[in-house]
Amino acid sequence: MFKIYIRYGLITAAILIAYFLLLKLVGLHDMPVFSAANGLIFAVGIYLAMKAYKNKKSRFKYQKGFQLGLFTGGIATIIFTIFMAIFIYQIDSEFANTIIEGWSLDMDSGKLLLLMSLVFMGFSTSLVLTLSFMQLLKDTWNDAEGRRNSMK
Repeated sequence: MFKIYIRYGLITAAILIAYFLLLKLVGLHDMPVFSAANGLIFAVGIYLAMKAYKNKKSRFKYQKGFQLGLFTGGIATIIFTIFMAIFIYQIDSEFANTIIEGWSLDMDSGKLLLLMSLVFMGFSTSLVLTLSFMQLLKDTWNDAEGRRNSMK
């Protein structure tokens, strides 16, 4: 399971970074509305990680799937936040100021606030998507004859 969430976490982070750089290339990186696609990228990464794990195991336990989804999203969030910290502090320091101006905040620590919001949004997105996908992928207790929750 370790290899799966590392692999899919890294792939998801790479796609997030590539998407951001593509937006930067066309000049749309300072419009927060385009960050909604980050949720779709997270969704695809977490879902594919869960499907890969489920296909490898004969029995898909809820706890393992939940852990896999959270770790996949967590790794992607941490790597993307590190990239954004490097981008904000080293490459384009005006980017954070442009975003913070759109929030109508007069704070000196706007860059740190932006990075913290990336972390919170990434982890919360991962949690919600993991809970949602586990409802789709978990094993059912109901059998073909319609008996519910029997322990036989």
